[in-house]
Amino acid sequence: MKLNLFTKICQAHCIDTEEDTLSIYPDQVLVHDATGTPVFLQLEAMSVKKVKPFTVVYVDHNTLQVGFPNPDDHRYLKEMAAKLGALFSRPGNGICHQVHLENFAKPGSILFGSDSHTPTAGGLACLGLGAGGLDVATALAGEPYYLSRPTVYGIRLSGKLGPWVSAKDIILHVLGTISVKGGVGKILEYYGPGVENLSVYDRATICNMGAEAGATSSLFPSDQVSLDFLERFGRKKDFQVWEADQGSDYDDLLEIDLDKLEPMVALPHSPDNVKPVSEAVGVKLDQICIGSCTNSSFKDLAITARVLNGHSVHPRTELAVSPGSRRTLSAISQCGDLNMLIQAGARVLECACGPCNGIGQSPASGANTLRTHNRNYKGRCGTLEAFSYLCSAETAAVSALHGVITDPRTHGDMPEIAPPAQINDYPALFLKPADDPATVNIVKGPNIKPIPLGDPPAENYSGTIALKLEDDVTTDDIIPGGAKMLSLRSNVPDSVPYIFQRVAPEFASNIDSLGPAWIVIGGENYGQGSSREHAVMVPMYAGLRLVIVKSFARIHRQNLINFGVVPLTFADPLNYEQIEEGDELHIAEFPKQLMSDYVNVENVTKGINVKAVTGFSERERNLVLAGGLLNQLREKFI
Repeated sequence: MKLNLFTKICQAHCIDTEEDTLSIYPDQVLVHDATGTPVFLQLEAMSVKKVKPFTVVYVDHNTLQVGFPNPDDHRYLKEMAAKLGALFSRPGNGICHQVHLENFAKPGSILFGSDSHTPTAGGLACLGLGAGGLDVATALAGEPYYLSRPTVYGIRLSGKLGPWVSAKDIILHVLGTISVKGGVGKILEYYGPGVENLSVYDRATICNMGAEAGATSSLFPSDQVSLDFLERFGRKKDFQVWEADQGSDYDDLLEIDLDKLEPMVALPHSPDNVKPVSEAVGVKLDQICIGSCTNSSFKDLAITARVLNGHSVHPRTELAVSPGSRRTLSAISQCGDLNMLIQAGARVLECACGPCNGIGQSPASGANTLRTHNRNYKGRCGTLEAFSYLCSAETAAVSALHGVITDPRTHGDMPEIAPPAQINDYPALFLKPADDPATVNIVKGPNIKPIPLGDPPAENYSGTIALKLEDDVTTDDIIPGGAKMLSLRSNVPDSVPYIFQRVAPEFASNIDSLGPAWIVIGGENYGQGSSREHAVMVPMYAGLRLVIVKSFARIHRQNLINFGVVPLTFADPLNYEQIEEGDELHIAEFPKQLMSDYVNVENVTKGINVKAVTGFSERERNLVLAGGLLNQLREKFI
């Protein structure tokens, strides 16, 4: 039997891919500051004394230390890592996905992370799986992670990218082809003769933005290119060949001829709103940001520097550059590229997520911002009224010279970029766990509050439809990122004013009038984007008990279940049109109905009944009936 790469990795970990639900014990776990504080608060609630898998805690999302809340959270994460046996990556070391790729990811291994872009590790044939914080806390406690069996979508690459065309253009092409919903429930597995022409960073860029297609994960094989990468970072011992068998079967197939691709751009306000750059030339740019876990490698920064060398950024435009890791910053400094950026007028930012997550560099109202980031949802850049475009570093660099979106192929010959043979290591900047955990004193600042617990479903449920939303609602729409909100990541009560701020600005101010149990109705792909469980925890704390939509994004649906919020889907999508905000819904014998495949929902206001699908596995059903995963785990561990 000829096996694809996903199946091979699963079988090596004794995971039965014939089962409907896969039981997974990861080799490694990553946690970062935007989601990590709740993870450790949950571990405390479970009385866990030591994390089981190899774990790294990163501070990379909100490194601003304005006022006490953020520094208090950073201190708490540092102390908990020391006490529970995890490595701690200091602020400024870089973005978790790039730093982990460079230092820890291994071909053939499984990485679990409290971030939707954990599949970045697939660039090194490491199966990266993103999840909500409570699922990650469970894995850290030594419990399995349960994943509905995905299908495997084979993407065959042939040919070679032309000048000024990059890996970012490949994944933008994929997004434009399959949409932000096209990867839901799928592993995107890349293979074919075109793969050998892509660097590990190229592959990581593509895997990173598979999350924007809703994919469970993305994978590339490990080969000579992978070995060269690991040798550059002093990790030759971690190399193994991992690849699909020739002629292995895939559930679906997409073929891409790299020779035919051209530079692409995603227009506002979705990563799949993709056009060739040639069709967007001339758009005036107020700001350009180069960086994020998608495009902040040595090559991305070096191509920017060498395009700008001897020139200045256009007077109309501000350029900000974020190196992805301290090692990358050191490399561009040693070869002179950093000085080129400085002389051209670029603002060089800290090695962190920064502008990608709305932490600084928010554009002006009504401004156009061109970014090498992975998401351009409305408001994600930090300014609700701005227009965000996504592109490659090549397109961004050439556009910075002209102050408008520019096809980089008009710039002339593309500079040759050769990465350094060796890239400096800074192992002392990863803090090791304490030799004696008992000596570590955990200090919680006043902003750190307990994690709220969900409630079992009421015997007879009644609630008001508080919001009716359309397709592709993001977790940023439910609870935004950005500096203000992320400083409250450990304080659920104080986060309530931010609920649905971007789609219904007055919603939070009226929340007290909704009663103790309210409902949200939505369209397709509800909850796409970040794995941020705050998009469930905070509404649940404020009274959300039921969500009925046409379809869910994978991680958000699981987060709802984990916190005891019941996720249902319309049996007939046309029923969505029959329900309005303000309608009163009633479900008789709610727990009993949740035991079956369907729930009968009575619309008391309109006098009609609607059938909704549960779609639960036995385990998920038990979690919902228990009021969430934390309730169940507390009984087991305490």
